[in-house]
Amino acid sequence: MKLNLFWATLQFMTRLPVPAKWAEGVDFSQYWRGVPNFPVIGLIIGGLAALISLSISQSGGGMYIGAIGYVLALALLTGGLHLDGLADTCDGLFSARQRETMLAIMRDSRLGTYGGLGLIFCLFLKVFAVAELSYHPPLELFALLTCAPIVGRTAVVLLMYEQRYAREGEGMGSSYIGRMTLRSTALTLLGGAVLVIALGDWQGLIAMMVTLIVIYGLAFYFNYRLGGQTGDTLGASIEAGEVIFLLVMIWK
Repeated sequence: MKLNLFWATLQFMTRLPVPAKWAEGVDFSQYWRGVPNFPVIGLIIGGLAALISLSISQSGGGMYIGAIGYVLALALLTGGLHLDGLADTCDGLFSARQRETMLAIMRDSRLGTYGGLGLIFCLFLKVFAVAELSYHPPLELFALLTCAPIVGRTAVVLLMYEQRYAREGEGMGSSYIGRMTLRSTALTLLGGAVLVIALGDWQGLIAMMVTLIVIYGLAFYFNYRLGGQTGDTLGASIEAGEVIFLLVMIWK
């Protein structure tokens, strides 16, 4: 069951071709049990995206094209799942409406002005950060770029543990939000920290701690404005976590 849960989590969080039979027997309501696998999912996604980025830059494409390759690879590997959450969250929050109206806007599949701006700034900051980090030796850069998705998917657990679902009824986020146990949360955070230390060094761990603090503050902000968390805010926090980690590594 544990292995099936890992494959189900990988299948949900990415667009990697996971055979359906590998994830058999896992109901969506049990997906929260796979959250401790999130750091490993980040390792897989980050490693693939970093490999693509370095292949481009080291073959003559230059650091900026390599940086664009990294950001595009992350989007393709996840199917834009978290970017969609970021856009919906920006559309809702920056509409400056009442809570119920903001939540309704976030459910609208159409992309609004604030959502578009949020995507532009997020993608721009990622490209800028990766290009700025490109002065590192290839292996060190590979490790840094791999760490960002690990940190983003580790930090999101802070929007699940002892949080409430902002909507009435059930939704995608309700399978995670408020369901996490202390043990599962601790395992997720510990797993992310171990992977970051193994790939990088203590500076990477410090950058991760800064990211966790900012994301925890973001969780409070979402609670204040929306009355809880949604699947969209989870996606937004993953994207924010990746950006914050990369920016902190620039100014370390």
